[in-house]
Amino acid sequence: MKKLTSDSSLITIAHYKNVLEAEGIAAEIRNQHLGSILGDMPFVEVWPELWVVNDLDFDRAAELIHESVLDESPKQVWRCRRCGEENEGQFGACWNCGAPAEEPYI
Repeated sequence: MKKLTSDSSLITIAHYKNVLEAEGIAAEIRNQHLGSILGDMPFVEVWPELWVVNDLDFDRAAELIHESVLDESPKQVWRCRRCGEENEGQFGACWNCGAPAEEPYI
């Protein structure tokens, strides 16, 4: 068993575990309940950790997590074709009028 990553967010670690399990890679979350002792121990020591069960899956797991992070990264700024508002890349809909980013407008 090898530690793959840790993060301050249990939600992020759980997402990564789901990504791995969708590809058939067994993974385990550790430290998921240590947040309550934050302050008594160094904060990095209580962060949730993601461990790959089979060492042979480690490299593929690291690749999948890296791809997952890239997929979640903000994209380029885009302009809404309905109202003309400029939106940050991570938004899939215009914050001003709610139009989807890819919706074609005439």
